[in-house]
Amino acid sequence: MSVGRGTQIVACRKGQGLGLGGGMAQRGTFSKSWESDVIAVAMSPGVRHVPKPVCEITTELRDKGVHTSVLVLNAGDGTPADAPIKGGHGVAFGLETRELDIIGRHKLAVLHHGNVKQHFIYKVRFILKRVDIPAILLCQSPVTFKDFESIGVSTRFKEGDTPGKLVAIVTGIVRHEGVPQEKLNEIVSKVKMSLRELQ
Repeated sequence: MSVGRGTQIVACRKGQGLGLGGGMAQRGTFSKSWESDVIAVAMSPGVRHVPKPVCEITTELRDKGVHTSVLVLNAGDGTPADAPIKGGHGVAFGLETRELDIIGRHKLAVLHHGNVKQHFIYKVRFILKRVDIPAILLCQSPVTFKDFESIGVSTRFKEGDTPGKLVAIVTGIVRHEGVPQEKLNEIVSKVKMSLRELQ
């Protein structure tokens, strides 16, 4: 039996941040945990995608003993080219080869998204088409597994066209705002449950 705190070593950002997000969460940065259990994938920081909830959630997961790395996408704004509705001020959502490699090294992905369902369901599909990993979605907008199954995303309930699978959803995570403790508890519970199922 261990007593006291467990140490988690985190190798942080590739360089000093100069724009929105400061030195904490610049686009294209990767904060590596000591063990590759969970990867928190954040959209690019900007007017719409503020990293505050990502940092709070990652801190809570680490505090509860979950080894969590953070990847802030370089091109995380907008929607994928195959989405029927375009958004994000004319920019296209995408993933670099390096980012796909980083995500694929982990056991579980936690995907942070926002409030426009018709944008982020296609982002989730884009990611899970390219990495064979179970994922938990965190978002503001109400959404169900059926929303993803209808566009071919594999879920815990139905096989689809994506090798990656959506295994849990937590809604009510509001951009720019702190995360209520009950939501943090829900996220930690679903992450730990998903990791247990992978063993």
